[in-house]
Amino acid sequence: MTKRPWWRALTATMEIDPDEHSHKVSSNRVDSLGYAIAGWLYMLRRQKNTRIQAVASIAVLGLSLWLQIGFVELALIILSITIVWMAEFINAAVEAAINLSTKEFHPMAQVGKDVASAAVLLGVVASIVIGLLILGPPLLMKLGIVR
Repeated sequence: MTKRPWWRALTATMEIDPDEHSHKVSSNRVDSLGYAIAGWLYMLRRQKNTRIQAVASIAVLGLSLWLQIGFVELALIILSITIVWMAEFINAAVEAAINLSTKEFHPMAQVGKDVASAAVLLGVVASIVIGLLILGPPLLMKLGIVR
């Protein structure tokens, strides 16, 4: 086997045409948006953690507005929430791809699912810490616990 030049290793992937390997290709941006919304609705209907995330996201955003935090702090809260949502979506996509590819238990399938799930956990833990750092002090002051 001949080793290919380093520049071919870097550029080979961009030469692959996804249209040649996909059964369904989005014909325009409106269709792409529709597929994204369909994916989000699927998550809300079929993934109970996503419904919990929706309630938690609304509660945290409501609390942020009630506490009247600054724009930068609100941006960090929104970014944290978004990262958790994205990790959950990617986790579901990884699980779906793994489930599609194998009907039998395979240790590497378990690794893929567990690692994708760990990404969600990491995002959740980071979001909780960020939320406590940003929302904790103004909440304690609003409740009169600290001055």
